[in-house]
Amino acid sequence: MSSADTHHHIRIILHGKEAQNIALRDAVRLLRDHRYKIDVRVTWEEGDARRLAKEARQLGVDTVVAAGGDGTINEVVNGLMAADARLEMPSLGVIPLGTANDFAVSCRIPLAPLEALMLITEIAPVAVDLGRVNQRYFMNLASGGFGAQITTATPDELKRALGGLAYLITGMSKFTSIAAVEGHIRAPDFDWQGAFMVLGVGNGRQAGGGHELCPDALLDDGLLDLNLLPKSDQQTLTDTLQYFMLNDGSVLQRQMIHRHVPWLEIEAEQEMNINIDGEPVSGKQFRFEVHPGALKMHLPRKAPLLSVNVGDESFI
Repeated sequence: MSSADTHHHIRIILHGKEAQNIALRDAVRLLRDHRYKIDVRVTWEEGDARRLAKEARQLGVDTVVAAGGDGTINEVVNGLMAADARLEMPSLGVIPLGTANDFAVSCRIPLAPLEALMLITEIAPVAVDLGRVNQRYFMNLASGGFGAQITTATPDELKRALGGLAYLITGMSKFTSIAAVEGHIRAPDFDWQGAFMVLGVGNGRQAGGGHELCPDALLDDGLLDLNLLPKSDQQTLTDTLQYFMLNDGSVLQRQMIHRHVPWLEIEAEQEMNINIDGEPVSGKQFRFEVHPGALKMHLPRKAPLLSVNVGDESFI
């Protein structure tokens, strides 16, 4: 994208708590001085990012940028997908401003606003997949069982204060109330029934502040990664807590079931939480499916989540 291109329209959808972010203000001002057309819309309440993204597609904006955390990216993606399918899809960029920024970190998107914005303006977008669970799309991953219970129970104030450490503290405090989930999981050439401690369905790889639930997931392979940890008689909650919170789960990783699937269905015996890009939903029946090449995204040319690295080495 040429720095003299005044016709390319970028809309930044900024999480309200970052409205006074000085580094982002300076980055936007600098690129406007280089004749980029950038407008900023700030969210006030839940649902605003989705509404603003849908509006941006309807207005013919060229690039929509999610400036916030994983939840902001999720809302923006769902807003883009909710617009009239006959309209051209804007490309998607990310400026990571959240607590953990799991998706951005796993893709190596720069955390500094200026570098992230320069990546968006200088790197051509590539086609990536989206996952969908029931009627909600997700960019990164969905988790169930132990991890979802902890993520749902962790207060936002604690996450803001302590980052990923907040999940460890919550896990310890909720230790006695955590239970396995009984369920039936079906996918092509896969049929499993029993109790599980951990469920990860990934288009991306990590959640909960850096914990890799789906270490082999790719954004552009047309598949979702299913990772399932069955509950065994020998397995204790201590083992599971260690796996999730302390990044020392090599033994449990070997016990997990791994599949690459285009879709899967889960039927749980009790109400269960599924955490979708950091946002919890609950129910007993879930259908996951992948939408290959659903949108184009500005990512580093050597992003680990892309199956093929393209272009030169300007951005890692």
